[in-house]
Amino acid sequence: MLMSMLSILLSEKPAPSQWGKDALLSFSDESITIHYKTEHRLGAIQRAGRKLDNQGIKSVKLSGQGWDLEACWHFWLGYRNAKNNNKVTWAKLDSKDKAELTHRLAIIDWCRDIVNQQAETLSPLELATQSAKLISQYSTDVTYKIISGEALKEHDYMGIYTVGKGSDRPAALLELDYNPGKNPTTPITACLVGKGITFDSGGYSLKPSSFMESMRSDMGGAALVAGALALAIARGINHRIKLYLCCADNLVSGSAFKLGDIICYRNGKTVEIDNTDAEGRLVLADGLICADNDKPHYIIDCATLTGAAKIAVGNDYQSLLSFDDKFAQLLLASSDIEHEAFWRLPLAEFHRSQFPSSFADMSNSGLPNTAGASTAAAFLSHFIKNYHQNWLHIDCSATFRKSATALWATGATGVGVRTIAHLLSKLKKA
Repeated sequence: MLMSMLSILLSEKPAPSQWGKDALLSFSDESITIHYKTEHRLGAIQRAGRKLDNQGIKSVKLSGQGWDLEACWHFWLGYRNAKNNNKVTWAKLDSKDKAELTHRLAIIDWCRDIVNQQAETLSPLELATQSAKLISQYSTDVTYKIISGEALKEHDYMGIYTVGKGSDRPAALLELDYNPGKNPTTPITACLVGKGITFDSGGYSLKPSSFMESMRSDMGGAALVAGALALAIARGINHRIKLYLCCADNLVSGSAFKLGDIICYRNGKTVEIDNTDAEGRLVLADGLICADNDKPHYIIDCATLTGAAKIAVGNDYQSLLSFDDKFAQLLLASSDIEHEAFWRLPLAEFHRSQFPSSFADMSNSGLPNTAGASTAAAFLSHFIKNYHQNWLHIDCSATFRKSATALWATGATGVGVRTIAHLLSKLKKA
């Protein structure tokens, strides 16, 4: 087990009896064999990757039959850890699959790394900059601008500005345009909006330490949509997509926003702050107004928005909410094709009235004993004119794991990048 590199083989046959009943792995001097049942093949391969990392095996070669693209990728999903200190010599793939694997390794691993990155080194401005840099690597048809600090207030992006003003590090809005052909009159097929809270203390509604320790990952929605657009471009998407990342720290200071404050948005909506820890929806509102004003055919937003979504589905699924059944089914079909887990949660018209305020049009947190993920999505709907059609909200409940499982190392997963990239490729041009 101390040799520099072990060959990893695949087999549909059960492991020899000395390795135990239904053993996942068997060992020889020079190789390890993963034993799987056909109906659970990819899950077994991912679990095997996780076991090998746990056993301290840091360098392997995928050998023999059965190592297609998805087998290689699922092994890597389990084998990779947050320290990124494992090495794989990949099985031989055809040119198309090799290119796809290369793109996933570059883009989805970027997502996992940036979500895992400590908040101290990932400021709101750095998140916006690194996201733009990632996407720009895959096309010369990308243009972008970043608005930050006091300029946010000057441009009336009051949600992002208000949440971010408690931090010494300026908040930032990234507006990125992927426009093949660079014709400014080309209609926009879709707008992507991502929540990029680079650290969330909860503000004056302070989180306990056990909930705050993983809040480096509260920018997971921004990483997800940035990665999805990069992967879609790498796969050859040829219609116009715009991206908005709403980036800020949510900290406590003398200049931080307070309970009872009222935010006035560009669309005329006023919002009273009942809970400074319900900040994600406040920054997303600015991005959604921007997206809606672009008049795209589709809008998709992603955010690590609520603990309620995690309570509903655990860390095993990304949560999907939408008023549009047809659009929701398109995403779920994409998730099946890409082998990623999404689950649809309820969203109804009555949810839109569950955050009353005596001083503003609405408050930023729902009434007691209401469905937290549903009311959060319903809040966002107030910033989209035609919210009944062509809008999806993804509450990123599977983006980050606080502890390891049989399938995943502690940290970011990258789940959802492939699904959204696939969905973008299937959307009709506006």
